Amino acid sequence: MAAAALPAPAQVLIAADEVPAMEVLAARLKSAAGLSSTVVKQPDLPADLAPYSTLVVYVHRNLDPALEHAAIGFAERGGRLVLLHHSISSAKRKNREWFPFLGVELAEGDAAQGGYKWIEGVSWEIVNLAPADPVTARGVQYPATATYRGAARPAIQLEDSEVYLNHHLSGPRTVLLGLCFRDPKTGTVYEQDTAGWYRPAGRGWVMYFMAGHSAREFENPAYSQILVNAVRARLR
Repeated sequence: MAAAALPAPAQVLIAADEVPAMEVLAARLKSAAGLSSTVVKQPDLPADLAPYSTLVVYVHRNLDPALEHAAIGFAERGGRLVLLHHSISSAKRKNREWFPFLGVELAEGDAAQGGYKWIEGVSWEIVNLAPADPVTARGVQYPATATYRGAARPAIQLEDSEVYLNHHLSGPRTVLLGLCFRDPKTGTVYEQDTAGWYRPAGRGWVMYFMAGHSAREFENPAYSQILVNAVRARLR
């Protein structure tokens, strides 16, 4: 699977339970790429998603089954489903279809043994693992460099953020971004290929990007450009 640039604009629907951060993203999509976005809360999800080419999901707490089913169907019918931050988190374990559809497992247990864990108020780095992919390369100016599995890679440093450890992924996908995190309590360093990816879903696509703990992270020029690229790239 590879991505190629697509200059044509798309109509974007953003479903969220924390609206201010998504208003920042919508403004960035408009200013950087002329993309028109509508932000709605889950109960206000339109019955017909056909007018939209991209559905962005940014849900912190419970994922309404209505949005779960609509998002899955949207991708399988040919739409682009872009999931942000806590759209993969422990609150979604109760959704029966969500993780199987995504090819994701959040195991129970201790993080040192592979169990899922979220840690808030920490620093971590997004690491570019796909330098030739337009999603992570086109117009993205990485402000930092991180050592990831012994190699220096372009990176984005996040402060006072939230990291998710041990997303277990199954099935084919294109990995875009890794996470590099040193636990300040244990000193354990985590390097995981889980901070950004995309995979086919029926006739469409699903994409995931882990960063997005606050509106400030969507103001980051490098990260917001990655998201602009995610909406505009042609996937194949």
